Amino acid sequence: MIELTTPFSEEDIARLKVGDVVSISGYIYTGRDAVLPKIVKHAEEGTLAEVNVDLQGQVIFHTAVSPAGVGPTSSNKLEIESSFEPLSRHGIKMHLGKGAIKPETVKALAENNAVFAIIPPVTALLESQTENREVVCYPELGMEAFHKIKVNKYQAIIAAAQGESIYG
Repeated sequence: MIELTTPFSEEDIARLKVGDVVSISGYIYTGRDAVLPKIVKHAEEGTLAEVNVDLQGQVIFHTAVSPAGVGPTSSNKLEIESSFEPLSRHGIKMHLGKGAIKPETVKALAENNAVFAIIPPVTALLESQTENREVVCYPELGMEAFHKIKVNKYQAIIAAAQGESIYG
C-alpha cells in the first residue's frame, strides 16, 4: 500500500506503476460530465482562480456528491475522458474513477506525468471516509457541481501510468 496525501508532487506520481494500490488522503476535487467541460474551459482560458480552483498536484474524482455519498462514475464517458489531457496538462496528477480508457488517453497521461486509478463502486464505504465536502463552483448543477472533499484513506488501484494500462 502506497500512502499519498494531496497535493501530490511530480515524484509521487513518477514512482507509481500499473497495479500499485494507493491510499489517498487530503482534499480532492470531484466532477463528472456536467462540470468537467466547464473546468477544462477555465483551465484553457487561464481563469481557474476566478472559480477558486487550483489544480496543481491534485486529484479529480469522477463522481457526483449526494447525500447518499460518493461513488465512481464511468471515466470513459466522452465529456469525462476528453478532460484527462487538458486537466493533466494544467496540474491534475490523478484521475480517479472506473472503466477502461483509450490508448490515446493513457499516452496523454504519460506525457503529463499523471495517472488514472480505479476505485471500486463502494459508495457506503467511501462516505465513511469522506470527512468534509464543499461546493467550489457551479452550485446550480446540484450534486454534479464542482466539489472539494476531504478524504481519509480512499483506496484505489493504479490502472494507467507511464504509458501502460491494465486494459491492454
